Amino acid sequence: MARYDNSAMQDEFVSKTRQKRAMLELQQLGVELVELPDARLAAITLPESLAAAIAAARGMRQHGARRRQLQLIGKLMRDVDPEPIREQLAALRGQSAQAAAQQRRLEDWRTRLLDDDEALTAFAQEHPNADLQALRTAIRNARREQAGAKPPRAYREVFRLLREALAS
Repeated sequence: MARYDNSAMQDEFVSKTRQKRAMLELQQLGVELVELPDARLAAITLPESLAAAIAAARGMRQHGARRRQLQLIGKLMRDVDPEPIREQLAALRGQSAQAAAQQRRLEDWRTRLLDDDEALTAFAQEHPNADLQALRTAIRNARREQAGAKPPRAYREVFRLLREALAS
């Protein structure tokens, strides 16, 4: 009776379930690309065929057609190394997380400045290059707007001045 060496075959064998899972992951990556805003999608380097398929999927509204197009994108993703795309997506997510944190910081400062007179002193110590005169005027006008239930023009101006101060 002949014996066969199965160790080489076992190393190369990948179960059908594992293959399907890998293909679904690639398809999900394609879905993420389809749902990205245009500016962010343009920042990711993609093969021309994949970019065309993504553009076509964005225009589709019918569920069945869109599902088939997403499957095609998943199929096209098999021919592409997905790691650079995943890295670029992760970098984009990191940028938006930083932008969201910056936004929250600005909103917190604006709230503190409008609620507390001493907050301007604290802000001036942390950001000595800020235009304090313009900021003080905008804060005073924003408080008047809030008291009079007027449109929040100065309220937005405080936010803009804070953004400029934190950027410099």
